[in-house]
Amino acid sequence: MTTSGTIRAGIGGWTFEPWEGTFYPEDLPRRRQLEYASSRLPTIEVNGTYYGTQKPATFAKWAAETPEGFVFSLKGNRFVTNRRVLSEAGESLSRFLGSGISELGEKLGPLVWQFAPTKKFDPDDFEGFLQLLPQQQDGVPLRHVLEVRHPSFVVPEFAALARKYGVAICYAHHFTYPEIADVTADFVYARLQRGQDTVPTAYPAGELDRWAERARLWAAGGVPDDLPRADGAAPVEKRPRDVFVYFIHEGKVRAPQAAQAFMERVR
Repeated sequence: MTTSGTIRAGIGGWTFEPWEGTFYPEDLPRRRQLEYASSRLPTIEVNGTYYGTQKPATFAKWAAETPEGFVFSLKGNRFVTNRRVLSEAGESLSRFLGSGISELGEKLGPLVWQFAPTKKFDPDDFEGFLQLLPQQQDGVPLRHVLEVRHPSFVVPEFAALARKYGVAICYAHHFTYPEIADVTADFVYARLQRGQDTVPTAYPAGELDRWAERARLWAAGGVPDDLPRADGAAPVEKRPRDVFVYFIHEGKVRAPQAAQAFMERVR
């Protein structure tokens, strides 16, 4: 019987010039960067899907270039979340989901719905949005993540809504965005964004040790008691959960090294 979920740590995207010669070998062709990155890390968060629509052939190509067990998380398109009335996003949502993401198959990880820092919590409208999120696309199961950036979301009502619909709340270790570590789904999604490029692994060794401990606790079904929650009184079912951790700090030069060092600690 499995007693722990799978822990995956990765980076945001794979095309970034400062990684050439620091993460990628200097003589590596750019067309092989995804192949290389996916051989060193188990997951990548794709930001490009937030800004523009990809084609089915593109998703199929990504799947073909990555090894078995690798997982992409995808940012949902901005036209879905950047609107005053979220419950009216159905058409944009269908367009994004039908763009070919199912071509990733088993390599399709969580879909991240990112909201602007100015977007405030409106319980009724937000529930209307959650009701739009499907459980599958073309037979491929979907997992959803809410990345909210306004302090009005730090209330028990928001955590309760996420729990009701089985969607995860993105835990952001950020300097200005609210930290919400409530476990509301059958997986956990965290973005660690306070790294520094002056540190070889972005986060100092001691901090990486603590994040690895938290990830192992999440994976085993527990909840770290040193991270802030919107509803600390809500019970959390103790069951194995997959954990996704992404290192995406401001300069992000050392993000690959951070993710690799993290994975060494949790293997």
